Amino acid sequence: MKITLTNVGKRFNRDWIFRHVQYEFTNGHSYAIIGPNGSGKSTLLQVIAGAVAESEGKIEYKMIDDRWPNSEAMPKTKHDHQSTTIDHRLTSENFYQQISIAAPYMELIEEMTLTEFLQFHQTFKPFITGMDIQKIIAEIGLEKSAHKQIRYYSSGMKQRAKLAQAFFSDVPVLLLDEPCTNLDEEGIALYHQLIKNYCANRIVIVSSNDEQEFGFCGKRVNIMDYKK
Repeated sequence: MKITLTNVGKRFNRDWIFRHVQYEFTNGHSYAIIGPNGSGKSTLLQVIAGAVAESEGKIEYKMIDDRWPNSEAMPKTKHDHQSTTIDHRLTSENFYQQISIAAPYMELIEEMTLTEFLQFHQTFKPFITGMDIQKIIAEIGLEKSAHKQIRYYSSGMKQRAKLAQAFFSDVPVLLLDEPCTNLDEEGIALYHQLIKNYCANRIVIVSSNDEQEFGFCGKRVNIMDYKK
């Protein structure tokens, strides 16, 4: 997977949040979008996700692998000796099939139990190979609460559920906005273990100003570099 931002900008009314973003995100790398509170980090993450439209410039999404075939678009076959690479160009309308996201503003279906929620989520995006719902719940340490309605969860338990649906979806792009929100030390350790175990071949983009959330990221995007 490759995500390319060319001269991307976003404004609300007459105020530009950021402008002239030129960047490329590729498989197997982790990126941190950093900057002060209120500087537009979450907005840039949502623009990358296709959830918020850019005001200028363009974003290109390209699959360079046939592992995730959920794409329309113009396949191009490139022959290199005996190997074949499938190059799919995606649109912002179908890119959502290739991403998972965990963010404080995401809502869980609180009338469901965690088991029901993950079963429901799985109808939209399958889980990674080798993981079923029982294993996922065990991985995040919520076995005793698997059949309790999410409305009765603590804020930290809800955050674990958000991380679970994001990390274990079988998609090439993982977007994390302040992923350690409401987590205690044990929960933060779980977050780092999930990063270590399940993110090697993905694009991981973390929006945060907290080093413990993005310290593992090899590349940094400072939103302040793209202010008007």
